[in-house]
Amino acid sequence: MTTPRPTPLSADDARRIALRAQGFLGGADRRGGGVRGVLRHLGAVQLDTISVLARSHELVPYARLGAVGRKTVDDAYWTDTHAFEYWSHAACILPIEEWPHFAFRRRAYRNRPHWNHDLPDGTYDQVIKQLRTEGPLTATELGGAKKTSEWWDWSGTKVAVERALMYGEVVCVERRGWKRVYDLAERAIPGALRHDELDDTECVRRLVRLAGQSLGVGTRADIADYHRLKGEQFDAVIADSGLVPVTVEGWGKPAWADPAALETAPRGRHRTTLLSPFDSLIWERARTERIFGFTHRLEAYVPKPKRVYGYFAMPVLAGGRLVGRVDPAREGRTLVAKQVSLEGAKAVPAVAEALVEAASWVDCTDVRVERVDAPHLREPLVKELARALA
Repeated sequence: MTTPRPTPLSADDARRIALRAQGFLGGADRRGGGVRGVLRHLGAVQLDTISVLARSHELVPYARLGAVGRKTVDDAYWTDTHAFEYWSHAACILPIEEWPHFAFRRRAYRNRPHWNHDLPDGTYDQVIKQLRTEGPLTATELGGAKKTSEWWDWSGTKVAVERALMYGEVVCVERRGWKRVYDLAERAIPGALRHDELDDTECVRRLVRLAGQSLGVGTRADIADYHRLKGEQFDAVIADSGLVPVTVEGWGKPAWADPAALETAPRGRHRTTLLSPFDSLIWERARTERIFGFTHRLEAYVPKPKRVYGYFAMPVLAGGRLVGRVDPAREGRTLVAKQVSLEGAKAVPAVAEALVEAASWVDCTDVRVERVDAPHLREPLVKELARALA
């Protein structure tokens, strides 16, 4: 069998393909299906505890759809069995259709020889019995999430229900006040999907194909990292994944693309928006640098004196480029841009537009700028904000 000759792509081709695949280019396609459409399109929406403007799983559909209500976002994820939470790129919300594809990971957890937390005798069975009898419950309602105030000091109940979650016997069916709400998989997952029939190779093959579709184009590391697969798992299935080889100008590494992404040139309207650092467009730093020439990292866990761009600096996407960063905060009805960095004066209107839309989304009526890394751009940004807010 002859290996297909890689399709050559320019760096701009690859960037636009990635933007379209991630839902930032092409208005009609982007709006189709609303929040649930975004989730199915991306295949995984990462969760995180940090909430500045909103939590990351709310910011992801906002970045693509605009000012969709936060309750609308949560309802779209959790009502009528459209999603479940599991370990993918990290803790992620996943489309319910993907349940069978994670059978390989559930099996791996069941076969895991050791755990970081001890499980008291009988606790696992008791948790399953309580969920069967009482319906969906949080760890607190099951008997307590922690033994002490330390976040890592889990109670036996919490250990049991989290283990059941990893095994696939229990499912997180929603987040309530950021607490997981657990239910039995036999109730929460539709019967046609509730199986582990796919072998490990088939699970990985499907996830590689889906990751390639969600990325549009990517290297081995890009595609494997989407659902945190191992490189050797990728290597074993790529030939049968349905993805096709490409070469991308300046990448220096082999790459693969979704063949459907190569059929038509990406066209349409670009979004101008703030991005969560956990957004799948930019969650992998090396890929972000390769595609956008933009270096970014989350500094929330960096000691304050060592931060360069701020606690939760959000990249600004405009015209298909990353044109700056904003570290936001909220004070009453004011959105505060604590620190702003701009990729030159041409970025000022886009950053102002992104800030004003974000302020409106979180019910703020004003925007205040504190620090701009290029001081001479502070006044133009303030003036542009005043004009946009008028």
